[in-house]
Amino acid sequence: MSKNKKINEASVQRDLTKMRTPHTYAIIFAVVLLCWALTFIVPAGKFSTHDVEYVDSSGDTKTKTVLIADSFRYSYNLNTANLASELKELSKDSARLEELGVDQAALEELLATDPSKWSQSDLDDIGLSDDTLYGMYGNSMYDTGKKLHKTARIWGTDDYGGFGFMNYVFEGLATGSKYGSAVGIVALILVVGGAFGIIMKTGAVDAGIYAFIRKTKGLERLALPMLFFVFSLGGATFGMAEEVIPFAMIMVPFVIALGYDSIVAVTVTYVASQVGNAASWMSPFSVAVAQGIAGIPVLSGASFRLAMWFIVTGLSAGYMMFYAEKIRKNPELSVMHKSDEHFRSRIENTTQQEIEFTLGHKLILLEMLAVLVWIVWGVTAKGYYIPEIASQFFVMGFVAGVIAVIFKLNDMSINDMASSFQSGVADLAGTAVVVGMAKGILLVLGGSDANVASSLNTVLYSIGQALEGVPATVAAWSMYLFQSLFNLVVTSNSGQAALTMPIMAPLSDIVGVHRQIAVLAYQLGAGFVDAFTPVSASLIGVLGVARIDWSKWAKFQIKMQAFFFLMGTIIIVTAVAINFQ
Repeated sequence: MSKNKKINEASVQRDLTKMRTPHTYAIIFAVVLLCWALTFIVPAGKFSTHDVEYVDSSGDTKTKTVLIADSFRYSYNLNTANLASELKELSKDSARLEELGVDQAALEELLATDPSKWSQSDLDDIGLSDDTLYGMYGNSMYDTGKKLHKTARIWGTDDYGGFGFMNYVFEGLATGSKYGSAVGIVALILVVGGAFGIIMKTGAVDAGIYAFIRKTKGLERLALPMLFFVFSLGGATFGMAEEVIPFAMIMVPFVIALGYDSIVAVTVTYVASQVGNAASWMSPFSVAVAQGIAGIPVLSGASFRLAMWFIVTGLSAGYMMFYAEKIRKNPELSVMHKSDEHFRSRIENTTQQEIEFTLGHKLILLEMLAVLVWIVWGVTAKGYYIPEIASQFFVMGFVAGVIAVIFKLNDMSINDMASSFQSGVADLAGTAVVVGMAKGILLVLGGSDANVASSLNTVLYSIGQALEGVPATVAAWSMYLFQSLFNLVVTSNSGQAALTMPIMAPLSDIVGVHRQIAVLAYQLGAGFVDAFTPVSASLIGVLGVARIDWSKWAKFQIKMQAFFFLMGTIIIVTAVAINFQ
């Protein structure tokens, strides 16, 4: 074989290697196409919903809108002829109309029109919603000859022709409010990026890292498992997720300076928080909500879950350290070795003035610590959420910039503060777009509203039906598997609880599994997979901070997910064996 031929073959192999790691944007678009194709195959369905009351971890009575498990029906056209006959009889019952809140004159006016031209919106206008009619007449209100599909157009908007999947980026970005995904998360990412742009410009973080490494003299490796437990505790106690994004901005350069890689930095922060969330005994956003919906005492089974948290967190930290030490001894083994050059070069190019740990640096780090304590206190004691957290981090960045100007750190000026904020925003703009893209996946499937017909609701109902009649251990494990897969699409813990627990709780009664185990299967599935799914806005935010493409992250995390799933399986089987209640 000639030398040129060998070179060409080597070149082809390198090109093929590059092709195996597509850009995160490309991966999400492929998932969007797959979900769109699924809606052609799976017909749309919906549930009726109602509000249930439950007592939260603080003893307060809260309400949550949940689906009614036995109310599922496929999406059909209306059987207007049968409806006209039924409504004609209803129009004579004044007491029933008053109970339903339907205006009798409006109903009679509708009955005078051609029934074949009626739509559900016409019935909604007079107070006869789909849920109300289904509750009275069941499937007889529909023409059940053909199941309907809710498939997005190729192009379109809600105002012009209906949602088109090619508009998933804009629609995803514009979804929600300042209190959640995607708008709120996008805004939080941009504000935090700007704030840390100022902080990193001051050099305080770099100087603090060098000071820590100089003083610990080889004991710094103990910091990683300790930090893993700290972030896991945050996930277990107050559902830490979005809050990890700004912490990651500090931890990534710190962990790389210790000789590890950005994957270790994300693992010790975000993955740890989701491990805590999965094994939590008191999270108000997962365990408390799920138990309330399932109709079992809130925070019951805490002793089992507390032991589970210690064991799962310890084993997960051990898994992380096994990988971390392998990378420390041979950094080239990391898939992020080249990408992490950005952080390594920053550390290597730090001037002697920046390495010197001055009073100005110390004041900035103390100010950052004070704000982080303020945030944790606000989240746990005052219920602060995305808007408040964003404001707190803006204060952190602004005050750090003022201190840097006063102490002339890196010759900072007011203009430098502004340009650093702009640069920080720009660095995370791409990540913010990914958050919107990920939300678009759910929109293509028809959304996560149980009361709106979608393919996702049909999948949820079908899984519930499939689990009836199987042995208890198999049923419990299947619930765990289902919750894990469901979390690939719906990453909101409370949202997943509202969608799945009204089905899984009564199903557990049928198959002979205590409802406590159904909740356990939910929390393990919802927590662990949040560290993997590209639909998670929080994960994408942290990966953006660490400059990690999701495809590279997946190569590492898929193995850890297998480890998590094995632990989850053992926990579920043990819970069934001891009849955990």
